[in-house]
Formats: sequence, C-alpha cells, structure tokens
Amino acid sequence: MPEQLFLIALGGNLPSDTGAPEATLRAALAQLPKAGARVVAVSRLYETPCFPAGAGPDYVNAAAVLAFDGDPAEMLQLLHEIESAFGRARQQRWGQRTLDLDLLAAGAQVLPDRATFEAWRALPLEQQMRRTPENLILPHPRMHERAFVLVPLNDVASDWVHPVLERSVAAMLADLPADARAEVRALD
Repeated sequence: MPEQLFLIALGGNLPSDTGAPEATLRAALAQLPKAGARVVAVSRLYETPCFPAGAGPDYVNAAAVLAFDGDPAEMLQLLHEIESAFGRARQQRWGQRTLDLDLLAAGAQVLPDRATFEAWRALPLEQQMRRTPENLILPHPRMHERAFVLVPLNDVASDWVHPVLERSVAAMLADLPADARAEVRALD
C-alpha cells in the first residue's frame, strides 16, 4: 500500500513511567518512527481543560501529521500499541489517561461510510459518553467541535479539508466560540 497521510491528536493528563504528560507525549512521538510511521509535522504542546469538565486534571494536547504505508486499521493498531507501551488502560470512556493517540483522519477517506459517520456525529452527548463504535469512524465524528483538537491541528494541517463538512481545519476552528479557543493555551 502506498504511503498516505494521517492526522492524529495526542493527549494525556496522568504521568507515565516516562514522566509528566509533556514528557510522555514527546516520548510517544519519538516511538512513532520506530513503529513505522514517519512524523511529517508536530504542533506545539497545549494545556487544555479536562473534557468532560471535572473528569480529572487538565490535559496536555498536541497534533501530528504522519505518513504510513498501512491502512487506517493498521494505523489505529499502531497507535493503540504505543498507548499501551506508555501505560494506557482503557477503563472508562473519556477517562483520565497517561496517553491518548486519536486517529482523526486518513486523507479524505470517510469510514466505514457516510451514513455511519453522520449517525455518530449526531449522537447526543450522554450517548457519546456511554457508547463505543464497533467500527473505526473517520474522520473523527466530533473533531470539528473540539478546540483541544483543532487548535493544535491548525498548527500542522490548517488547510486540510474535512471530506464531509467541506471545511478546512482553520475554518472549523474559526467556527468555534472564542472562549473555547482561548481555553487552549500553548505550553511552549
């Protein structure tokens, strides 16, 4: 399979064996090439309020563009293996974590199909918190709503266009309320 570009979000709000969340994110980025993914671009690190509010300490977030010779399922597997190596335990949806590597997009692919994407995008918040999709859904169905994703992603892929919403990262970010964007603060 030819190399394709993937967008990922990185986050963590608990220390790992590597150290504080900032150190964990940097170490995870260093592991990606060893696992077969070429790091094309990395955003600055940002401090962001925990989501949902009150669920734990604030997060450190970032975004990256990766080039990889596999398909989205293989990329997701690679990300899960790196999360596990840094002590990620999947105990609670949207819970505290040492490392979260979210696959946001694989080029302009919509997976598994547009109808499934639209169903998950429309899912009410209380159901989002309880349910887990059976299949990989790309692009991430709520990335356009989250400043903690879009602010870092704007650093590295501002002109990427969402294949369903037909909006660039910069435009989706501008669509968010100013107070939501202001909550995401650069660390460096």
